[in-house]
Amino acid sequence: MAFENLGEKLQSVFNKLKGKGLLTEKDVKEAMREVRLALLEADVNFKVVKDFITRITDKAVGGDILEGVNAGTQVVKLVHDELVELLGSTQSQLTFSSKPPTVYMMCGLQGAGKTTSSGKIAGILRKQGKQPLLVACDIYRPAAIKQLQIVGKTYNIPVFEMGNQVSPVLIAEKAVEHAKQQGNDVVLIDTAGRLHIDDALMDELQNIRKTVNPQEILLVIDAMTGQDAVNVAKTFDEKLGLDGIIVTKLDSDTRGGAVLSVKAVTGKPVKYVGLGEKLEDMEAFHPDRMASRILGMGDVLTLFDKAQEAFDEKQAKVLEQKIRENTMTLDDFLVQMQQMKKMGPLKDLIGMIPGMNSGALKGVEIDENAMVHVEAIIQSMTMKERENPDILNGSRKRRIAAGSGRTVQEVNRLLKQFEEMRKMMKTMTGGGGIMGKGKKGKFGKKGMFPF
Repeated sequence: MAFENLGEKLQSVFNKLKGKGLLTEKDVKEAMREVRLALLEADVNFKVVKDFITRITDKAVGGDILEGVNAGTQVVKLVHDELVELLGSTQSQLTFSSKPPTVYMMCGLQGAGKTTSSGKIAGILRKQGKQPLLVACDIYRPAAIKQLQIVGKTYNIPVFEMGNQVSPVLIAEKAVEHAKQQGNDVVLIDTAGRLHIDDALMDELQNIRKTVNPQEILLVIDAMTGQDAVNVAKTFDEKLGLDGIIVTKLDSDTRGGAVLSVKAVTGKPVKYVGLGEKLEDMEAFHPDRMASRILGMGDVLTLFDKAQEAFDEKQAKVLEQKIRENTMTLDDFLVQMQQMKKMGPLKDLIGMIPGMNSGALKGVEIDENAMVHVEAIIQSMTMKERENPDILNGSRKRRIAAGSGRTVQEVNRLLKQFEEMRKMMKTMTGGGGIMGKGKKGKFGKKGMFPF
């Protein structure tokens, strides 16, 4: 999980501060020393750390924070605000050309996740009503064109290619012409990468840029390469002039130093971060939300966004009515569980809840396969059994257990949990809304946050 180690260490430092009440200058400087070490261990750029700590210390010691009763809390807020500033202050969104098609040029070294990221961003833009076109300009890496075609098929995005015997510059030029003819209003050019930056690579990228005049040049960097990723970003920016950065594999890097350093070092905003293999794992980058996650303050807004995308509003309203009338079935339960799976790993979702963090889950086994087992059990039932679980006698349960590959005990456990959940949800409706009489649901118009 991204920032796991850094988050734990920072939260430990701030818990000590909060427990002291009034703070001395010595307390603040000792805390900042620990923060500095935590950031350096997270592979954050040394100069970035030095400037970050200096700004916080000057504001904490030089202001009137030390005289306040809640000095510890104020220091935490100060760190949060500076962290947001370090990450880029505000969300930086993709810009679009006034005259379609809008061309985005994707660049980066081999292995950074450039091709997959191109497909994911195309998928995101498609959800926003755009008609994207992917362009295969990597003619050197074996099977690169085939990989882009597979990615395009996965997200239902057309791919333009001319084989590996044509100049990438010509391919890019012809792709833009093709997009105009076919009505594609967005073009994403997947360029070639190298194991390291060289003159041949930069010459090719510069020629593509001159030919198609992209709206934005986006660099894809691998979070796991740490400071090397930041150095790569700096070089690409000097040679090409970047408009934004996409950081991939952040879910595999517990340090996260690249994200914390890249904006400060290059001055270029992070626009997206990759947190997994699925389309929904590519997230727009929000500096304030990321800072809150790092400091263990949760990220309810991203949690809400994921819920909005995953859950069908009509189904949620139907379910709410069924809960009120106590007619909820195991089929309804199954649908909700399947939609919840779309939101991502349970551990990540819990980390977005204020007051919770990855450290709180250490030693706790979260069985991501539990939902799969529940699905298997319910799908092994007949429609009549799903609608009325009360008819499930011993022989029926044995048949369901055999059909799902689970045990009778697991079938009984599911039925017990379903009945307890149904009673609890019925109580929560309070006769006027799932979160209580006269109230809207905690997560907006849908009226509920599904279990």
